[in-house]
Amino acid sequence: MCSKAGEDEMTALLIAEHDNQTLKPATAQAVTALLQMTEAVDVLVAGNHCQAIAEAAAKLRGVRSVLLAESPKLAQECPEVLAQLVVDEAEGYSHIFFAASSNGKAAMPRAAALLDLQPVSEVLAVKGPKTFVRGIYAGSLLATVESTDSVVIGTIRTTAFEPVDSHDVAAPIEEVIARDEYDGSRFVKFTEIQSDRPELVSARRVVAGGRGLIDEAGFAEMEKLADTLGAAIGATRTAVDMGLCPNDWQIGQTGKIVAPELYIGVGISGAIQHTAGIKDAKVIVAVDKDPEAPIFEICDYGLVADGAETCRELTAKLGG
Repeated sequence: MCSKAGEDEMTALLIAEHDNQTLKPATAQAVTALLQMTEAVDVLVAGNHCQAIAEAAAKLRGVRSVLLAESPKLAQECPEVLAQLVVDEAEGYSHIFFAASSNGKAAMPRAAALLDLQPVSEVLAVKGPKTFVRGIYAGSLLATVESTDSVVIGTIRTTAFEPVDSHDVAAPIEEVIARDEYDGSRFVKFTEIQSDRPELVSARRVVAGGRGLIDEAGFAEMEKLADTLGAAIGATRTAVDMGLCPNDWQIGQTGKIVAPELYIGVGISGAIQHTAGIKDAKVIVAVDKDPEAPIFEICDYGLVADGAETCRELTAKLGG
């Protein structure tokens, strides 16, 4: 059995990010954040047939122990089942955190409500054990907040933190039981789009398009450039709403958060709802016809030009 924290020791419980096949980098990034808050981190791997994922989590530097819970309902990321599991395992922990993913954002508020705790969402930086920096107003402002609850629960914007590395010394793994009686929802089907392109959230390069590309032909030019660069493809909410691209391309406050080494925004004006999702990019390149576009205020390199034409020229230059 893995012993939990002593009365004076601050220990965090981190809910691992995975897809029932591999451990996602967000888990290693979240460990970095939690080690700035607490003295030890335990990782909860909740899923089905996840022994290999638990073993990968056990090798993350700074992880004290791994709790492994397996259930068919957890395989489908049912937030109600996951939240109840977290509540069942919460005793003895000073901090309980999820990654700010779709799964974490669904399960964390449910767990907080069951534990009667005030959550802290989207932690971007750690100032102390209970003091954090988080974005407000779609990330246009940063607020420093302090939790007064005895237990801190929340989500971490994992792209704001570097991942811990793995080592050969594995932490112990303990199996825990997840309740199976929840029947408020049932799994119907899972649909996945197969693509040879990199996954948007973890891609090193991202090319994104906005309404400045005007139509499907403009987006096609942007896609050719992305494929030439070996980049993932993103978009603004406006482009999604216009039907120019699928919803899973959306980047921003209500979409995905990305932190690539290179982000190229084409035909994107730079509304704060979108730029909230790209602020952690290492290099931001913007192409837009409007010289007054807000995105030019945050980019590293900017070009005032037609987006589709620029994509076509760059693709040709790069041999695409």
